[in-house]
Amino acid sequence: MAETFILKVYRGNPGKQYWEEFELKILPSMNVISALMEIQKNPVNRQGKTVEPVVWEQGCLEEVCGSCSMLINGKPRQACTALIHSLIKEFGSHTITLAPFTKFPLVRDLIVDRSVMFDNLKKINGWIDADGAYDRGPGPKISQEKQEVMYSLASCMTCGCCVEACPQSNEHSKFVGPQIFAQVRLFNAHPTGSMKKAHRLRVMMKEGGISDCGNAQNCVKVCPRRIPLTDAIAAIGRDVTKQAFKDLFSFPDRD
Repeated sequence: MAETFILKVYRGNPGKQYWEEFELKILPSMNVISALMEIQKNPVNRQGKTVEPVVWEQGCLEEVCGSCSMLINGKPRQACTALIHSLIKEFGSHTITLAPFTKFPLVRDLIVDRSVMFDNLKKINGWIDADGAYDRGPGPKISQEKQEVMYSLASCMTCGCCVEACPQSNEHSKFVGPQIFAQVRLFNAHPTGSMKKAHRLRVMMKEGGISDCGNAQNCVKVCPRRIPLTDAIAAIGRDVTKQAFKDLFSFPDRD
């Protein structure tokens, strides 16, 4: 008889959530996404009752898009790289719990609305402005060391794991979240992006910015892309201080 495990899902709509269990066979190389797909094919719970299939988000299935973020056994991570046999071994139990993130508005079951993360990227001008500069030929060279730092920062998926783990991020806080500091550092390091450096740093001076970071360092522990978030936070803290002194003594036009 094939070995089985229990997938215990915290599901439902805002204001009406409940736990529901499903018993599934352990298949070779099975991950959380494929387990949810098995439920989708045959949505029968442990009580033998046919129910609505569990809903979740997914995209690339290779930990690049960041859409399948959820709490797996209480930890924020990507469902596509969470292998069932590894979870059973890690936690010593054949019951695996799935729940939606708690720091974002719930949509339904395991889906949450992460729009606030993208709104915060808009605030810091999280892109490189293209104004025809490419017609002027190649830009300045970037050192190998700087490229390596920028590459690691650019791997952010906006998955929300760092925000979920951060004690400063909650419904009563305006904290922009750990990932924003990494993106400010990334775009300020770019030769063209640096033209908006002062604007980005001034956003970080406002409520919800760098002063609201409690330096818990949970973010760097759960980041699936291993982005050096605490290094970015420290770097932006230094840059914000420098910008504050520049503004104090030069009286620039404010953004």
